[in-house]
Amino acid sequence: MDRLDTVRRAVEYIEAHLAEDITAADAARAVHLSPFYFSREFTAISGYSVGEYIRGRRLYLAALELVRTSARVLDAALDAGYDSPESFTKAFRKQFGVSPVEVRRTRRVPKPFLPLNITEQVQGGTTMDVRIENMDAFKVVGVSRRFSGETSYRDIPAWFDELQAAAKTDPALAALGSVAVCIDDNGTEDFAYWAARPYIGGAVPKGQAVLEIPAHTWAVFTATGPLPGALQTVNTAIFAEWLPGNPDWVPDGGMTVENYLPGDMGGPDYRCEIWLPVQPVLRPEVDAARDLSEGVRE
Repeated sequence: MDRLDTVRRAVEYIEAHLAEDITAADAARAVHLSPFYFSREFTAISGYSVGEYIRGRRLYLAALELVRTSARVLDAALDAGYDSPESFTKAFRKQFGVSPVEVRRTRRVPKPFLPLNITEQVQGGTTMDVRIENMDAFKVVGVSRRFSGETSYRDIPAWFDELQAAAKTDPALAALGSVAVCIDDNGTEDFAYWAARPYIGGAVPKGQAVLEIPAHTWAVFTATGPLPGALQTVNTAIFAEWLPGNPDWVPDGGMTVENYLPGDMGGPDYRCEIWLPVQPVLRPEVDAARDLSEGVRE
Protein backbone atom coordinates (compact mmCIF):
# COMPACT_ATOMS: atom_id res chain seq x y z
CA MET A 1 0.00 0.00 0.00
CA ASP A 2 2.85 2.40 -0.76
CA ARG A 3 0.57 4.78 -2.68
CA LEU A 4 -1.75 5.09 0.32
CA ASP A 5 1.26 5.82 2.49
CA THR A 6 2.19 8.54 0.01
CA VAL A 7 -1.21 10.21 0.40
CA ARG A 8 -0.93 9.88 4.20
CA ARG A 9 2.45 11.63 4.12
CA ALA A 10 1.01 14.32 1.87
CA VAL A 11 -1.81 14.93 4.36
CA GLU A 12 0.76 15.22 7.15
CA TYR A 13 2.71 17.76 5.08
CA ILE A 14 -0.41 19.79 4.34
CA GLU A 15 -1.48 19.81 7.99
CA ALA A 16 1.96 20.99 9.06
CA HIS A 17 1.96 23.85 6.53
CA LEU A 18 -1.66 25.05 6.50
CA ALA A 19 -0.55 28.48 7.72
CA GLU A 20 1.69 28.85 4.66
CA ASP A 21 0.86 29.57 1.03
CA ILE A 22 1.03 25.93 -0.09
CA THR A 23 -0.32 24.41 -3.29
CA ALA A 24 -0.94 20.95 -4.72
CA ALA A 25 2.47 21.19 -6.39
CA ASP A 26 4.13 21.77 -3.00
CA ALA A 27 2.45 18.70 -1.53
CA ALA A 28 3.41 16.63 -4.57
CA ARG A 29 7.05 17.65 -4.27
CA ALA A 30 7.00 16.74 -0.58
CA VAL A 31 6.15 13.14 -1.47
CA HIS A 32 8.27 13.03 -4.66
CA LEU A 33 5.44 12.68 -7.18
CA SER A 34 4.49 14.82 -10.16
CA PRO A 35 1.49 17.10 -9.44
CA PHE A 36 -0.30 15.47 -12.38
CA TYR A 37 -0.39 11.97 -10.87
CA PHE A 38 -0.41 13.07 -7.23
CA SER A 39 -3.52 15.21 -7.70
CA ARG A 40 -5.38 12.33 -9.31
CA GLU A 41 -4.38 9.84 -6.64
CA PHE A 42 -5.25 12.26 -3.84
CA THR A 43 -8.70 12.96 -5.30
CA ALA A 44 -9.43 9.33 -6.09
CA ILE A 45 -8.46 8.13 -2.61
CA SER A 46 -9.81 11.01 -0.49
CA GLY A 47 -12.78 12.26 -2.49
CA TYR A 48 -11.40 15.82 -2.45
CA SER A 49 -9.09 17.67 -4.78
CA VAL A 50 -5.94 18.90 -3.06
CA GLY A 51 -7.17 22.47 -3.35
CA GLU A 52 -10.57 21.59 -1.87
CA TYR A 53 -8.93 19.86 1.06
CA ILE A 54 -6.59 22.75 1.82
CA ARG A 55 -9.43 25.28 1.59
CA GLY A 56 -11.74 23.13 3.69
CA ARG A 57 -9.20 22.68 6.45
CA ARG A 58 -8.27 26.37 6.52
CA LEU A 59 -11.91 27.45 6.66
CA TYR A 60 -12.64 25.03 9.49
CA LEU A 61 -9.66 26.31 11.48
CA ALA A 62 -10.89 29.84 10.80
CA ALA A 63 -14.33 28.86 12.13
CA LEU A 64 -12.74 27.51 15.31
CA GLU A 65 -10.81 30.76 15.65
CA LEU A 66 -14.05 32.76 15.47
CA VAL A 67 -15.72 30.49 18.05
CA ARG A 68 -12.89 30.28 20.56
CA THR A 69 -11.26 33.72 20.36
CA SER A 70 -12.18 37.37 19.95
CA ALA A 71 -10.66 37.51 16.45
CA ARG A 72 -12.29 39.77 13.90
CA VAL A 73 -13.62 38.33 10.67
CA LEU A 74 -10.81 40.14 8.85
CA ASP A 75 -8.22 38.44 11.07
CA ALA A 76 -9.74 35.01 10.43
CA ALA A 77 -9.89 35.75 6.71
CA LEU A 78 -6.21 36.67 6.53
CA ASP A 79 -5.22 33.63 8.62
CA ALA A 80 -7.13 31.42 6.18
CA GLY A 81 -5.30 32.93 3.20
CA TYR A 82 -8.05 35.24 1.89
CA ASP A 83 -7.34 38.81 0.78
CA SER A 84 -10.69 40.27 1.78
CA PRO A 85 -13.59 39.57 4.17
CA GLU A 86 -15.91 39.42 1.16
CA SER A 87 -14.14 36.49 -0.54
CA PHE A 88 -13.70 34.77 2.83
CA THR A 89 -17.39 35.15 3.68
CA LYS A 90 -18.45 33.77 0.31
CA ALA A 91 -16.24 30.67 0.67
CA PHE A 92 -17.21 30.26 4.34
CA ARG A 93 -20.93 30.37 3.61
CA LYS A 94 -20.51 27.92 0.72
CA GLN A 95 -18.80 25.39 2.97
CA PHE A 96 -20.79 25.79 6.20
CA GLY A 97 -24.11 27.30 5.13
CA VAL A 98 -23.74 30.23 7.53
CA SER A 99 -21.69 33.42 7.59
CA PRO A 100 -18.56 33.97 9.70
CA VAL A 101 -20.40 36.73 11.59
CA GLU A 102 -23.14 34.28 12.53
CA VAL A 103 -20.61 31.73 13.77
CA ARG A 104 -18.87 34.33 15.88
CA ARG A 105 -22.20 35.55 17.31
CA THR A 106 -23.56 32.11 18.23
CA ARG A 107 -20.19 30.59 19.18
CA ARG A 108 -21.32 27.37 17.52
CA VAL A 109 -18.84 25.26 15.61
CA PRO A 110 -20.05 24.49 12.05
CA LYS A 111 -19.94 20.99 10.65
CA PRO A 112 -16.39 19.71 11.14
CA PHE A 113 -13.81 19.35 8.40
CA LEU A 114 -11.22 17.19 10.14
CA PRO A 115 -7.83 15.96 8.91
CA LEU A 116 -8.11 13.05 6.50
CA ASN A 117 -7.57 9.60 7.95
CA ILE A 118 -6.50 7.32 5.10
CA THR A 119 -7.32 3.70 5.93
CA GLU A 120 -6.15 0.63 4.04
CA GLN A 121 -9.44 -0.31 2.45
CA VAL A 122 -8.34 -0.15 -1.15
CA GLN A 123 -8.51 -3.38 -3.14
CA GLY A 124 -6.88 -2.97 -6.51
CA GLY A 125 -5.98 -4.64 -9.74
CA THR A 126 -7.82 -7.96 -9.46
CA THR A 127 -11.07 -7.16 -11.28
CA MET A 128 -10.13 -4.26 -13.54
CA ASP A 129 -9.94 -4.90 -17.29
CA VAL A 130 -6.27 -4.03 -17.86
CA ARG A 131 -3.42 -5.23 -20.05
CA ILE A 132 0.23 -4.15 -20.38
CA GLU A 133 1.45 -3.22 -23.87
CA ASN A 134 4.62 -1.81 -25.38
CA MET A 135 3.86 0.77 -28.06
CA ASP A 136 6.06 2.70 -30.47
CA ALA A 137 5.91 6.48 -30.64
CA PHE A 138 2.97 7.92 -32.56
CA LYS A 139 1.51 11.31 -33.43
CA VAL A 140 -1.89 12.92 -33.04
CA VAL A 141 -3.27 16.16 -34.41
CA GLY A 142 -5.91 18.31 -32.77
CA VAL A 143 -6.71 21.21 -30.46
CA SER A 144 -5.97 21.70 -26.78
CA ARG A 145 -7.23 23.60 -23.76
CA ARG A 146 -6.10 23.82 -20.15
CA PHE A 147 -8.25 22.43 -17.36
CA SER A 148 -8.14 22.35 -13.58
CA GLY A 149 -7.92 18.98 -11.88
CA GLU A 150 -10.68 20.13 -9.53
CA THR A 151 -13.32 20.67 -12.21
CA SER A 152 -12.14 18.59 -15.18
CA TYR A 153 -14.84 15.92 -14.87
CA ARG A 154 -17.41 18.67 -15.46
CA ASP A 155 -15.53 21.00 -17.79
CA ILE A 156 -14.06 18.54 -20.31
CA PRO A 157 -17.43 17.04 -21.38
CA ALA A 158 -18.74 20.61 -21.73
CA TRP A 159 -15.78 21.45 -23.98
CA PHE A 160 -16.50 18.42 -26.18
CA ASP A 161 -20.05 19.73 -26.55
CA GLU A 162 -18.58 23.06 -27.72
CA LEU A 163 -16.36 21.30 -30.24
CA GLN A 164 -19.29 19.31 -31.63
CA ALA A 165 -21.27 22.51 -32.08
CA ALA A 166 -18.31 24.23 -33.78
CA ALA A 167 -17.81 21.21 -36.07
CA LYS A 168 -21.07 22.10 -37.84
CA THR A 169 -19.26 25.01 -39.48
CA ASP A 170 -15.67 23.67 -39.32
CA PRO A 171 -15.37 20.19 -40.89
CA ALA A 172 -11.78 19.86 -39.64
CA LEU A 173 -13.11 19.69 -36.06
CA ALA A 174 -15.57 16.93 -36.89
CA ALA A 175 -12.77 14.36 -37.18
CA LEU A 176 -11.43 15.09 -33.70
CA GLY A 177 -12.25 13.14 -30.58
CA SER A 178 -11.17 9.60 -31.42
CA VAL A 179 -8.11 10.23 -29.21
CA ALA A 180 -7.64 12.53 -26.22
CA VAL A 181 -4.43 13.23 -24.31
CA CYS A 182 -3.95 14.68 -20.80
CA ILE A 183 -0.49 16.19 -20.31
CA ASP A 184 1.29 17.49 -17.21
CA ASP A 185 3.36 20.15 -18.93
CA ASN A 186 4.00 22.74 -16.24
CA GLY A 187 4.25 20.96 -12.89
CA THR A 188 0.93 22.17 -11.46
CA GLU A 189 -2.49 20.66 -10.76
CA ASP A 190 -3.72 22.12 -14.07
CA PHE A 191 -3.09 20.17 -17.25
CA ALA A 192 -3.32 20.45 -21.03
CA TYR A 193 -6.05 18.33 -22.61
CA TRP A 194 -5.99 17.50 -26.32
CA ALA A 195 -9.01 16.51 -28.41
CA ALA A 196 -7.33 14.83 -31.35
CA ARG A 197 -7.12 12.10 -33.97
CA PRO A 198 -4.22 9.96 -35.21
CA TYR A 199 -1.85 11.85 -37.52
CA ILE A 200 0.02 10.09 -40.31
CA GLY A 201 1.18 13.14 -42.23
CA GLY A 202 -0.19 15.78 -44.54
CA ALA A 203 -1.46 19.31 -44.04
CA VAL A 204 -2.37 20.34 -40.49
CA PRO A 205 -5.74 22.14 -40.37
CA LYS A 206 -5.69 25.78 -39.32
CA GLY A 207 -5.91 26.18 -35.56
CA GLN A 208 -4.69 22.65 -34.89
CA ALA A 209 -1.26 21.28 -33.98
CA VAL A 210 0.64 17.98 -34.00
CA LEU A 211 1.59 16.24 -30.75
CA GLU A 212 4.04 13.32 -30.61
CA ILE A 213 3.48 10.62 -27.99
CA PRO A 214 6.80 8.92 -27.17
CA ALA A 215 7.30 5.17 -27.07
CA HIS A 216 6.18 3.71 -23.75
CA THR A 217 5.04 0.71 -21.86
CA TRP A 218 1.35 1.32 -21.19
CA ALA A 219 -1.22 -0.07 -18.80
CA VAL A 220 -4.35 -0.13 -20.96
CA PHE A 221 -7.67 -0.03 -19.08
CA THR A 222 -10.99 -0.72 -20.78
CA ALA A 223 -14.15 1.16 -19.73
CA THR A 224 -17.57 -0.14 -20.74
CA GLY A 225 -20.73 1.96 -20.66
CA PRO A 226 -22.03 5.39 -21.66
CA LEU A 227 -19.73 8.39 -21.62
CA PRO A 228 -18.53 10.31 -19.77
CA GLY A 229 -19.53 8.31 -16.69
CA ALA A 230 -17.91 4.99 -17.62
CA LEU A 231 -14.56 6.57 -18.46
CA GLN A 232 -14.54 8.79 -15.36
CA THR A 233 -15.36 5.82 -13.13
CA VAL A 234 -12.44 3.80 -14.49
CA ASN A 235 -10.11 6.81 -14.33
CA THR A 236 -10.94 7.24 -10.64
CA ALA A 237 -10.48 3.51 -9.99
CA ILE A 238 -7.02 3.55 -11.60
CA PHE A 239 -5.73 5.99 -8.99
CA ALA A 240 -7.87 4.84 -6.06
CA GLU A 241 -7.52 1.07 -6.55
CA TRP A 242 -5.15 -0.18 -9.24
CA LEU A 243 -2.08 1.93 -8.43
CA PRO A 244 -2.33 1.69 -4.61
CA GLY A 245 -2.95 -2.05 -4.78
CA ASN A 246 -0.42 -2.91 -7.51
CA PRO A 247 3.14 -3.72 -6.39
CA ASP A 248 4.57 -4.21 -9.88
CA TRP A 249 4.01 -0.96 -11.80
CA VAL A 250 4.33 2.80 -11.20
CA PRO A 251 3.44 5.75 -13.48
CA ASP A 252 6.13 6.82 -15.92
CA GLY A 253 5.60 10.10 -17.75
CA GLY A 254 3.12 12.85 -17.01
CA MET A 255 0.27 11.94 -19.32
CA THR A 256 -2.67 9.67 -19.99
CA VAL A 257 -4.24 8.82 -23.35
CA GLU A 258 -7.93 8.18 -23.96
CA ASN A 259 -8.72 5.98 -26.95
CA TYR A 260 -12.35 6.22 -28.09
CA LEU A 261 -13.38 3.18 -30.12
CA PRO A 262 -16.10 3.34 -32.81
CA GLY A 263 -19.66 2.95 -31.57
CA ASP A 264 -22.51 4.67 -29.75
CA MET A 265 -20.81 6.63 -26.98
CA GLY A 266 -24.10 6.83 -25.09
CA GLY A 267 -24.80 3.10 -25.27
CA PRO A 268 -24.49 0.65 -22.36
CA ASP A 269 -22.01 -1.53 -24.27
CA TYR A 270 -19.76 1.24 -25.56
CA ARG A 271 -16.04 0.55 -24.99
CA CYS A 272 -13.15 2.99 -24.70
CA GLU A 273 -9.66 2.84 -23.22
CA ILE A 274 -7.42 4.79 -20.86
CA TRP A 275 -3.68 4.37 -21.43
CA LEU A 276 -1.35 5.04 -18.49
CA PRO A 277 2.43 5.02 -19.13
CA VAL A 278 4.10 2.75 -16.57
CA GLN A 279 7.41 1.24 -15.64
CA PRO A 280 8.10 -1.87 -13.57
CA VAL A 281 8.97 -1.51 -9.90
CA LEU A 282 12.60 -2.45 -9.36
CA ARG A 283 12.92 -5.04 -6.59
CA PRO A 284 16.51 -6.35 -6.56
CA GLU A 285 15.70 -9.34 -4.37
CA VAL A 286 12.98 -10.49 -6.77
CA ASP A 287 15.16 -9.96 -9.84
CA ALA A 288 18.02 -11.87 -8.22
CA ALA A 289 15.73 -14.78 -7.37
CA ARG A 290 14.41 -14.85 -10.94
CA ASP A 291 17.93 -14.81 -12.39
CA LEU A 292 18.96 -17.66 -10.10
CA SER A 293 15.89 -19.67 -11.09
CA GLU A 294 16.56 -19.14 -14.79
CA GLY A 295 20.20 -20.21 -14.26
CA VAL A 296 19.11 -23.45 -12.61
CA ARG A 297 16.75 -24.24 -15.51
CA GLU A 298 19.55 -23.75 -17.99
